[in-house]
Amino acid sequence: MSVRIEKSGPVWTVIHSRPEARNAVDPESARALYDAFLAFDADPKASVAVFWGEGGAFCAGYDLKSASADAATDPFAGLEFNEDGSKPSRGPMGPSRLMLSKPVIAAIEGPAVAGGMELALWCDVRVMAESAYMGVYCRRWGVPLIDGGTVRLPRLVGQGRALEIILTGRKVEAEECGRIGLAERIVRHGTARREAEALAAEIARFPQACVRADRMNVYLTHGLEVGDALAVEWATSADVFRAEGLAGATRFASGKGRGGDFGDI
Repeated sequence: MSVRIEKSGPVWTVIHSRPEARNAVDPESARALYDAFLAFDADPKASVAVFWGEGGAFCAGYDLKSASADAATDPFAGLEFNEDGSKPSRGPMGPSRLMLSKPVIAAIEGPAVAGGMELALWCDVRVMAESAYMGVYCRRWGVPLIDGGTVRLPRLVGQGRALEIILTGRKVEAEECGRIGLAERIVRHGTARREAEALAAEIARFPQACVRADRMNVYLTHGLEVGDALAVEWATSADVFRAEGLAGATRFASGKGRGGDFGDI
């Protein structure tokens, strides 16, 4: 089985395990990743997911050896983008077209390149080992970015820097990723999964309707005029405040969390 899920309370770790291919994605594992993240999003007991590649590589992209082995078959057949409002279409790399309602944290060791970089960009937060790296390595093979790379990378690092990374296909090491906003946390080699799971558990402690509303508003308001963005934020969050915020205010009034104490909420 190329994909499995390990659960620790509300934290699910989705593990992609094709170490013999440096966790490159083939059609079978793309389907399995897509199904795993749909299951995470649908389970009311799950709050935060960690996405990790087993065996020292996050993901080396799409498995070009698998594609070339059956050159007569289009590996992307049946993956046309779904615009009719039904269940989102699976992307070539699996979950890359999904807009989940819950956060996903990438735990990156080794390469996250080509389509693997696009999967890392799909996640909400990236925890990256100091020895890990990204890059549009598919540049050299004439394989375009079709799992969100041209959409998400400029939003994280800016258009000019994104174009330089995309057009050159160069290696982007962890230090640079952290410096330019392509990774949010840089950690010691071999600790990315542990650190990502600790971060996930921290987020899972909070009232989740509020976490999800704030997260979704970041995506929904991107690029909108300020007035329109504020209207979207209010429409998304007003009911959440009534459902969770009033109860939280009562806990604060009773003495919880004073002085910025996040350990007693």
